[in-house]
Amino acid sequence: MSPRILLVDDHAVVRQGVRQLLLDRGIASEVTEAQTGAEGLAAVAQHACDVVLLDISLPDMNGVEVLKRMKRKAPRIPVLMFSMYREDQYAVRALKAGAAGYLSKTVDAAGMIAAIQQVAGGRKYVSPAMAEALADYVSVDGEQLPHEKLSDREYQTLCMLASGQRLTDIARTLSLSVKTVSVYRTRVLEKMKLSNNAELTFYVMSNRLIDLNPAMTA
Repeated sequence: MSPRILLVDDHAVVRQGVRQLLLDRGIASEVTEAQTGAEGLAAVAQHACDVVLLDISLPDMNGVEVLKRMKRKAPRIPVLMFSMYREDQYAVRALKAGAAGYLSKTVDAAGMIAAIQQVAGGRKYVSPAMAEALADYVSVDGEQLPHEKLSDREYQTLCMLASGQRLTDIARTLSLSVKTVSVYRTRVLEKMKLSNNAELTFYVMSNRLIDLNPAMTA
């Protein structure tokens, strides 16, 4: 029997396209939609599903945080991250948090179907780009780059600061107080041995941790 899929993405066009593809091809028997992290978490609790397709960039919380909460609620349901972020930006963090795989939104229909079927069958999905990111992560004599030492929330703060967002903007996006975000900023600077936002931004751009094209950050 085809799996029941929960699709969590804040773009209606993306949800409609993926839903139509999965149902038309008989890949899914049912597709439940959610547009925020909170809706996704509620759907996991209220609707039976076999696979979750989860976007990284959601309006109320980061997808990796949603993933962690989902794995606490329903540890047996495989979660396939689905994002425009490159694999080297979030794939390792997502796998460490319990994801069954990481799927780029640039994938074609055949690739998406193969990934869903693989995780629905109880296996991990590892794309060539993700395999390379994993290889980079365990190489260099086991040494971590400065940004790899950050927690998920600190890493998210790092990328948002480098993209030019103010503390108030970040606080609103993450549903945190400005004071808390300021603490995260301080921790980031200390852990990475940086002095200010200009150095932080230079580091992020030099290591290509964010995409400058807005269309690529969904």
